[in-house]
Amino acid sequence: MEPIPQVATSNVYPPVQEEVSRLTGSPEVRVAFDRFRSQESQFAVWQMEATRVAAPPFGETARAVWLAERFRELGLEDVHLDEVGNVFGIRPGCGKRLVALSAHIDTVFPATTPLNIRREGSRLYGPGVSDNGAGIAAMLAVVSVLSSARISHALPFLFIGNVGEEGEGDLRGMRHVFANARWRDAIGYSVIVDGAGSDTVVAEALGSRRFEVIVRGPGGHSWSDFGAPNPIIALSRAIELFSQTPVPASPKTTFNVGVIRGGTSVNSIPESASMRVDLRSTSMSEIDRLERALRTALEQALASENLTVAAQSGTRRQQGLRSEVIEIGNRPAGELPADSRLLKVIRAVDTQLGNTAQVQRASTDANIPLSLGREAIAIGGGGSGGGAHTLQEWFDCNGRELGLKRILLTMLTLSGAGE
Repeated sequence: MEPIPQVATSNVYPPVQEEVSRLTGSPEVRVAFDRFRSQESQFAVWQMEATRVAAPPFGETARAVWLAERFRELGLEDVHLDEVGNVFGIRPGCGKRLVALSAHIDTVFPATTPLNIRREGSRLYGPGVSDNGAGIAAMLAVVSVLSSARISHALPFLFIGNVGEEGEGDLRGMRHVFANARWRDAIGYSVIVDGAGSDTVVAEALGSRRFEVIVRGPGGHSWSDFGAPNPIIALSRAIELFSQTPVPASPKTTFNVGVIRGGTSVNSIPESASMRVDLRSTSMSEIDRLERALRTALEQALASENLTVAAQSGTRRQQGLRSEVIEIGNRPAGELPADSRLLKVIRAVDTQLGNTAQVQRASTDANIPLSLGREAIAIGGGGSGGGAHTLQEWFDCNGRELGLKRILLTMLTLSGAGE
């Protein structure tokens, strides 16, 4: 994630700050804050339990069922799973619009990954324990204290454990939420909890587009069929050409070739070769430009390889190289306006808690509502973490309390919007 300029402190709005201060001083919220501290051991248990249930991309059902059981135990209503595996639970209010709190339940790890989750002192260790075990635990912690502290709120709260945030899941869970008229028309604010920490506010959605590029040819033996067009060579030429594409510093725009596959043996001309390419920018027009540059580089590389082979053999072969470009990911860009109520509220909450947080851009579940012009942010669940997407991932429970206070105050302030 890359920081973007923070709004000046003069943009902390007094009416919102007064509302946050009033809520913080209420007896019910003070009880909730105390319980965030006293019930930390339970939050850590939920975090470890959730993380021990495998939730690979497109295989999140078992964890979704586990989360639905916790939602029911904590008294949420209308608990159910939708067609793609998202989990929903509602805490009723008196308004029509909803304040949504969500955390993605999927991980980057395949189903066969050993989930050896353990605790050592204040630290939890294991794949997925922070991303997004921390988010799941934070959501359950908020549900728990809302009930035990008997906190009332105007707008209803919608809690979502969504699938498909990581990698090739391509935000499919959140896409499905906002494709459903029931939720799309009712969700007024989306607060997304992703990972650990309390020092960021993701208010700008980093757009990305991902492709698998496949080059195919006749293949053959490296000796007897020497001269046949080689997909790996063509792909290499395409990469070299594409890598020369200029990108602006602002808006920041990047590209990456992250995976290359192809061939069967050292003495075989491959029948196919492929690469996976990631394009990113806060500007969708820049992503469009990079996509055109990628396709042009591929066309030129194939033409060059086919002509080289024809020149060497003295004739045009019947079967040359052909290519296919498959889109495997498309995350839309978007931005929360500086004068949005949600941004005013999170700034006021941070001021109240004495917390310093930097506004950032990133690719999260917030991309979907932000791209639709909806108010959404992604924040951490408190504590600290590291080693994300590795088997050495960890989460430190110290500091979780601040993150939970931050989430609760934000939701309660939003709920008091008078809708």
